[in-house]
Amino acid sequence: MKKIIIIFVLIFQFGFAKEKDTLSIENPFLKHHIQFEKYDFCDACGCSASGGSMGFASMLNTNFVGIRYFNQSYESNDGLYSNSPWYKENFNTVQLWARIPVVKNVQVSTLIPYHFHSRERAVGRQNIDGLGDITVLAMYQLYETKKDSTSFVHSLQIGTGVKIPTGTFDETNSGAVNPSFQVGTGSWDYLLATEYVIKHKQFGLNSMLNYVIKTENDKNYRFGNQLNYASTLFYWYEASKFVIAPQIGIAGEVYADNYQHNQKLRNTAGDILFSKIGFEVGKDQFSFGANAMLPINQNLTGGNVKANYRWSVNLNYSL
Repeated sequence: MKKIIIIFVLIFQFGFAKEKDTLSIENPFLKHHIQFEKYDFCDACGCSASGGSMGFASMLNTNFVGIRYFNQSYESNDGLYSNSPWYKENFNTVQLWARIPVVKNVQVSTLIPYHFHSRERAVGRQNIDGLGDITVLAMYQLYETKKDSTSFVHSLQIGTGVKIPTGTFDETNSGAVNPSFQVGTGSWDYLLATEYVIKHKQFGLNSMLNYVIKTENDKNYRFGNQLNYASTLFYWYEASKFVIAPQIGIAGEVYADNYQHNQKLRNTAGDILFSKIGFEVGKDQFSFGANAMLPINQNLTGGNVKANYRWSVNLNYSL
């Protein structure tokens, strides 16, 4: 069943759709595209310092500035003994984010994260915090169905971006069971993204695929390249003064091995598949959203790291 789901997701790649406003009362959200759970930026195997499949764009706002908080819960085990204890890890991030049009058919998204993470250890609790890696991503509208030309609306976007090493990379943490207990990777990373949306009346399916190419940092450490995919079914409900968009879907992440001094590190590759559910509601220029993700299947760092859940809330202002 998992293979069927993944094949389905990969067939439907990235996009974003637009439908003609049918209300006589102006609502700022009806001017915009619906956008769901996009650009994933997981920094390391299994435990993202940036959110992974929590997404990079608002569901309701094409152009916006906003703030988002998200939490990720993990457990790690050194695997030395069958009865080795499991320790809790919490990754917390506050993000300033924006999506701004620059020229026709091109939009630029920017993400500025601040992380504050904690984890239990045999020797006591460890906390780290600080500015994370800033990401800039440009997306180009390659194709979009013309308005009223068909009952189905299709849209396809492609893009590229860069993650700037503004966050601190702690080399001592890279040798831990969970090497992604970091606020930054210390490396310049590059992104290739694509998105496809098909929409019929109030229903739609948003599917995305992106790939992160990671480079070696100045500590001679390189996190493995990362593939992210997701598919989200959504419903668009319009009222006179507000709009709400509930959603349900799946998302997955696949990580290659990490390297240090050009040597492959054992138990650093992995993959995970999530279920997800959420909503976003907009009124006037503001929107509020929330979503949650639970793992369906996972194999992270040779089974030494377990993801428990992810959830987020966001507040945006439409430009």
